[in-house]
Amino acid sequence: MNKEKIYFDTSVPSAYFDVRTPERMQLTKDFWRKIGDYDLYVSTLVLDEIAQVSDHGLKERLLRLVDGCTVLEVDDEAESLADCYVKAGILPQKYYNDALHIAVAAVSGIKFLASWNFKLFVNVKTRQMVSLVNLREGYGVIDIVAPPEL
Repeated sequence: MNKEKIYFDTSVPSAYFDVRTPERMQLTKDFWRKIGDYDLYVSTLVLDEIAQVSDHGLKERLLRLVDGCTVLEVDDEAESLADCYVKAGILPQKYYNDALHIAVAAVSGIKFLASWNFKLFVNVKTRQMVSLVNLREGYGVIDIVAPPEL
């Protein structure tokens, strides 16, 4: 049986170590204990965002945490779909990288995107509008969820 594919943005591994939000940190660790049930994906964008972490020890822990994930490239197809999300008003241009996270998952045929970003990702409006754009552009529906939902 094939495992379900999950893409996650940088907010998920970051929450694993974020002592400022102990409940979210614990929920992320609970999610991480179940990851063997899934095929996990990140993108080069996630690795780039981790590379910008100034705390070298934290950066190393984050890289170890995502080490077993398949890394997807941000390609022209993903950029084109991200442009569609921005043009549709789903995400503003200043959050273009967030649109890229969704687009990379969508063009790769991944069913779930896990994120702790409730403001931009994990909300009804974003889920519905992304689904509409994806279907219009010939991609599948993607479920944008918080890690505990999986």
